[in-house]
Amino acid sequence: MKGRRTRSASSWTALLQRFYAPTGLAVPALEELKGAEVPLPYQSLLVHSWDMTPTLTRFYGQPLRLRVFGREHVHNIYKREVILWLTEDGRPVEYGVIRIHLDRLPLPAQRLILQEERPLGDILQSEAIPHLSWPQAFFRLKADAHTGSALALSRPSLLYGRRNVLLDGSRQLFADVIEVLAPVAETKVAAGRDDRERQATASSDSFAGANHRRLGQLRLSKVRA
Repeated sequence: MKGRRTRSASSWTALLQRFYAPTGLAVPALEELKGAEVPLPYQSLLVHSWDMTPTLTRFYGQPLRLRVFGREHVHNIYKREVILWLTEDGRPVEYGVIRIHLDRLPLPAQRLILQEERPLGDILQSEAIPHLSWPQAFFRLKADAHTGSALALSRPSLLYGRRNVLLDGSRQLFADVIEVLAPVAETKVAAGRDDRERQATASSDSFAGANHRRLGQLRLSKVRA
């Protein structure tokens, strides 16, 4: 479309390229969207300053578990490619790649992350680690063989996602993540619309929402890397 921007591996999607390289496939083009352009129910799942794990847990009404497809651990930088799946019916609901600065997290959280059993958002919540979730971009893409296989897709699909960064209480970046959602069943669309209204009300008065509004005035280049 005219005026649309696409991202390639030369920018922040280089993190995707790290895990696409072994497949022999090119990273799919990501069509960048404004938050208001993301359709429901994906808007309610992506366009907010909450962590993805509790958001998807609330939406699907099931706990999430983690499956790691690939990893790289060099010094204190830990990268991994994962899916999040529903514990009751086994459906994958998110594909993601993440880079974590382990040394910027407490040791108990580091150990839990390296066990590769629980999503990061679940660990941050259970360990009561102060942090801010700060989405940087929203996008859509056509599912390719890699994402299609990871998300167990049976037909070609448009997928929606976001690039998110996580900051600690001193605004130091400790994680950078690209999150791609599985298609949502039609029966969940109405639920997603209701969930969006609840989130809008909650985020307008919450600590997370207030911080997200303040961070909206801050350039990522000013964050402590």
